[in-house]
Amino acid sequence: MNDELAGLIARAERILVFTGAGISTASGIPDYRGPQGVWKTRRPVYYDEFMESEQHRAAYWQQKMEDAETWATARPNEVHRAIVRLERAGKVEIVVTQNVDGLHAKAGTSRNKLIEIHGTNLEVECQTCLERSDPEPHFAYFRETGQTPRCHCGGILKTATISFGQSLRTAELAMAFDAADRCDLAMSLGSTLTVNPAAAIPLYATERGTPYVVVNQGATDHDRLRAVTLRIEGDVVEIVPPSIDAALAAS
Repeated sequence: MNDELAGLIARAERILVFTGAGISTASGIPDYRGPQGVWKTRRPVYYDEFMESEQHRAAYWQQKMEDAETWATARPNEVHRAIVRLERAGKVEIVVTQNVDGLHAKAGTSRNKLIEIHGTNLEVECQTCLERSDPEPHFAYFRETGQTPRCHCGGILKTATISFGQSLRTAELAMAFDAADRCDLAMSLGSTLTVNPAAAIPLYATERGTPYVVVNQGATDHDRLRAVTLRIEGDVVEIVPPSIDAALAAS
């Protein structure tokens, strides 16, 4: 537990929680961008490549199929559950996650309190009509035929994630920045804060003088910024849940 973090949480009423890969590695989800991350050994398929080439679409679906078992069996850990406890205490303004694993939703974070800024692997989205569906039938089709799946409208299907080179959804981005403008505490948990514009969301809150906490194991791009009120180095699973529980006990 961190006493200073617990005190900030106890005094806050509208917290923006921003999460990255560091909160999900304890659930068995691999880190994609870190020093030993997946993208160090596997080249991602860029969005324009995916849309223009069947060969690249097949490579994309093959990668996703290889990862599917991990995503399907991963379970929320104590950080996800502690954030839910914080919400149930009425202290969460919004949870903005860079993670595409769906674990916040599985843990019980309310849909109206959750922005999956980079999308989710738990759904497939048509790139034409935007209809969403369960991934498993599409994986089964790809396994059986070797052909990439199509929507009933004829559109190209991909997981409902934001690929490299693909624009973020403007409505969700606007909602996140609006919440940052209302919050009275911003917390970044388990993120290196290297990917923009997502990483700018908690920082935006500080323009009104809102306290800003960064908890991560390893360096982040915000470490040397004056806007950071409290920087805690260490494992979010060990630090955050007991700090939240202490804060709720004191509130």
